[in-house]
Amino acid sequence: MSQAVHQPPAREPASRGRSPRHRAALAAAAVPLLVLAGCSSSGDDGGTTEITFLTTNDAPNPETAEALVEAFEAEHPDISVSVEIRPGGTEGDNLIKTRLSTGEMADVFFYNSGSLLQALNPDSSLVDLSDQEWVGSLTEEFVPVASTDNGLYGAPLGASFAGGVVYNKPLYEELGLTVPETWDEFMANNEKIAAEGDGVAPVIQTYGETWTSQLFVLGDFANVLAVDPEWADQYTAHQRSYADEPALEGFQHQQEVAEAGYFNEDFPSATFPDGARMVAEGEGVHYPMLSSVIQTVLQNTPDGVDDLGFFALPAEDAENTQATIWQPNALYVPRSTEGAELEAAKEFVAFANSDAGCAVQNELLPPAGPYAGTCDVPDDAPPLLDDIQAYFDEGRTANALEFLSPVKGPNLEKVTVEVGSGIRSAEDAAAFYDQDVESQAKQLGLEGW
Repeated sequence: MSQAVHQPPAREPASRGRSPRHRAALAAAAVPLLVLAGCSSSGDDGGTTEITFLTTNDAPNPETAEALVEAFEAEHPDISVSVEIRPGGTEGDNLIKTRLSTGEMADVFFYNSGSLLQALNPDSSLVDLSDQEWVGSLTEEFVPVASTDNGLYGAPLGASFAGGVVYNKPLYEELGLTVPETWDEFMANNEKIAAEGDGVAPVIQTYGETWTSQLFVLGDFANVLAVDPEWADQYTAHQRSYADEPALEGFQHQQEVAEAGYFNEDFPSATFPDGARMVAEGEGVHYPMLSSVIQTVLQNTPDGVDDLGFFALPAEDAENTQATIWQPNALYVPRSTEGAELEAAKEFVAFANSDAGCAVQNELLPPAGPYAGTCDVPDDAPPLLDDIQAYFDEGRTANALEFLSPVKGPNLEKVTVEVGSGIRSAEDAAAFYDQDVESQAKQLGLEGW
């Protein structure tokens, strides 16, 4: 999930540098970095303005970039856009920071929202876009993850997605189950599946790709905020910890499900695509995962798309059960872009959020949740999106921790694998992780650490 979780295959939760918004993406073949000049120019051939657009090598981002450029240039023949591709992960983060600091950044670039954006010092490095027409369409959940107190810097590209439980609806109907609102109800459902499900796994886990093990903890964060609304701010100030309630419950719940024997037998070696197939084909009932798994299902087992539903990881009390939301990455314009190129860059960003730009997004970035801006989810979107939208409509959502705090250690996925595998207790894992985050918090120079 960089600390962010990018939607597979375009985003994962992360150990530092990556979230279940990035690991599935990194499985894609890397696109070589194109070393192009970050500066742009106004040409003499008919007054054409030339700008550059930098995106990541995570599929389908290069294809999306090319499609956006083609559609944009068709509407703006006086502007020419060159696409640049950068690597992901730490290498890509460092490239972004270097080019911003040297004034050689592309005129528009695609990057994380949330805490990783704040690390770019946006007030000094990016153009404030708060006066653009599309800003009025942004959701209240997205605005703070692309802003500071001094300006709004990013336009969303792609949709949000949720972290919780993707489940097989036909099996729920067959076994007479109802969507659980409390943790006890969820465990009762698992017990019935184990007893009557004819060998079907109650809960799918896929530790062959370790990032997938984090959802019991990261997907529970909205429930933590429901109990303690100040938790994220206090965590950043080193005044909250995972070793204490309510954050400890995510680790405890993972341990409880593991000890009950509800996982698929091959959970130590199964991979993310295996989990997507299993829940789509009914080999397992529950897959704690990002809703962006629907993109993998669409690609590999499309006949199972309509069989999938979504519900939030249940809290101990129903009144605290909320869906944890990952906001989309965004388009930014660096301060080094000026003059005619600046106006052209703003036109390009606006186009991405126009009807024509939204059509490209819906085709190449199939939404796994509601959009955060002007785009609308298509009528033929998977039914799972209706389940997620219901949480928004009821006001039962909260942003994932990575959008509210820069504090995340590199070893969360390691300790959640250990909890799910019976190697480490929930309490020990939470205490270990509290220590794990300290070095990063100190590197960031956060007060209280």
